Amino acid sequence: MPDTTGASYAAAGVDIEAGDRAVELMKEWVKKTRRPEVLGGLGGFAGLFDASALKNYERPLLASATDGVGTKVDIARQLGVYDTIGHDLVAMVMDDIVVCGAEPLFMTDYICVGKVHPERVAAIVKGIAEGCVLAGCALVGGETAEHPGLLGADDFDVAGAGTGVVEADRLLGPDRIRSGDTVIAMASSGLHSNGYSLVRHVLLNEGGLALDSHLDGFGRTLGEELLEPTKIYSLDCLALMSTTEVHAFSHVTGGGLAANLARVIPEGLHAVVDRSTWTPGAVFDLVGRTGRVERLELEKTLNMGVGMLAILPEESTDVALATLTDRGVDAWVAGEITDRGDHGTGAALVGDYAV
Repeated sequence: MPDTTGASYAAAGVDIEAGDRAVELMKEWVKKTRRPEVLGGLGGFAGLFDASALKNYERPLLASATDGVGTKVDIARQLGVYDTIGHDLVAMVMDDIVVCGAEPLFMTDYICVGKVHPERVAAIVKGIAEGCVLAGCALVGGETAEHPGLLGADDFDVAGAGTGVVEADRLLGPDRIRSGDTVIAMASSGLHSNGYSLVRHVLLNEGGLALDSHLDGFGRTLGEELLEPTKIYSLDCLALMSTTEVHAFSHVTGGGLAANLARVIPEGLHAVVDRSTWTPGAVFDLVGRTGRVERLELEKTLNMGVGMLAILPEESTDVALATLTDRGVDAWVAGEITDRGDHGTGAALVGDYAV
């Protein structure tokens, strides 16, 4: 007899029960991010945040950002490690928001998978929740979408969006920067979450290096180095603002240090950053040597050891460095703001890296 069984969602590759189990597994992690302003729990159609908390502001400005983790997720997939890339996601979103001086408030995530593996999805959300705690924001909701036929059973991607708030008269940016200001660099934790298309091509494809290989100067496997979570600077930046005067921040992501710093430099001024004030980590040298990548190409692709920059008055320098040191952040004076002169508006790296 012919099969008269009708088509079903499950037969098409979507497992609703697995999705429900993933939600149950992630609830305990989302709960850890809860702020007093959050209403309701996980599972509603929308996350709720009590905006009456903003009544204490004279003129609250909402700041929003969205981002993903990029091809770093492929490293996580190959290693079977899923609870760290959430840190990367939160950092990419919330460290953009804090650049204008905004306090991170809440975040939502989007996880797209070829097949829902509940424990795997829960591990990803665990990392996002841990990142939200480090950024001081709540994870108020999200979406897990199963896309069979478009993604392989083990393939996935993550993205997120966040919101923060800043008092209008405390908004940071180019208008505050003055000639003579100091540029303070905050060390990155490694590659962070940018440039992985180049890194994977150079190290894994052309270089033929294995993720489980141990290389001199790392003290761990290559895979562990590449999967090192992005440092989250949000609370460190807010601490600087509360202890001393800050004019601007620059989050060093895609495009590198000079290009991202140039985004906050006003017309008529120029930022000069001295490479000799720090030594990039071993992973940057590994990428450069293995792929014979020229220094300028590395610098416009990778962060080269600096994840966040603070621009502030020279007289604020000592307090700023002390504040960051007390918070365990490796920071140093890396440059200064000068009149444009013959350099043009923007930012430039000068000198050679310390060895």
